[in-house]
Amino acid sequence: MTRQMLVCILLLLLFSPKGWAQDTVLNKYGLWVIDHPTTLMKTIVDQPQKQLVALKNKIPNVVFELRYAAENNFLHQAVYPTSAVAYLRKIAADSLFEVQNDLQQLEMGLKIFDAYRPYHVTEKMWELVPDSRYAADPKKGSGHNRGIAVDCSIILLSSKLELNMGTGFDNFTDSAHHSFTQLPAAVLQNRNLLRTIMEKHGFIALETEWWHYYLPMASKYELMDLSFSQIKKMNRKIR
Repeated sequence: MTRQMLVCILLLLLFSPKGWAQDTVLNKYGLWVIDHPTTLMKTIVDQPQKQLVALKNKIPNVVFELRYAAENNFLHQAVYPTSAVAYLRKIAADSLFEVQNDLQQLEMGLKIFDAYRPYHVTEKMWELVPDSRYAADPKKGSGHNRGIAVDCSIILLSSKLELNMGTGFDNFTDSAHHSFTQLPAAVLQNRNLLRTIMEKHGFIALETEWWHYYLPMASKYELMDLSFSQIKKMNRKIR
């Protein structure tokens, strides 16, 4: 048993049992959504790959532009606090680390727009865009809610400028689809570069969004509605 697992067990014992029961109730869609840190810690005792990892501490030279922590998004409002941090499950963070290593060999790197997303934000997005091509149906939940999906692009390390991908982030038109080929050859090459490296390290492309990638077997990872501050506090205790 690792030191990390022992710490998790001790923290579980210290927390009030009342917290354990909070996540046993299914939501209005019949889904189990973890909304208490104690329950998340319980799931990672035997599966440490489920821990949420801050990407800024895991991956060097990554640029972050968390769109939902500002108003520059399709919601036209901030739905994350300005202190929000990009988190992914450890298994996804490890894979993204390898992606960054490959890109750095080309003097390039990743830019992250979004990673873990609290479940209640997915509900809010669906109210505005009830189209499963571009937003996750809360009846199923999102890979972002499970901590295994990331929205990203490629930058040049020298200038931090993004490669031209043909559209911006959260462009809900056919031109953002991987199958859309009426674009300059350089744009298609840029999209293919991102897809090739992401798929090499186990991610799957969402066909309608060139920026969205996720790990397979999503059902293995629970939906979560934990705040960024809750995750930060929990990770501080685990260390």
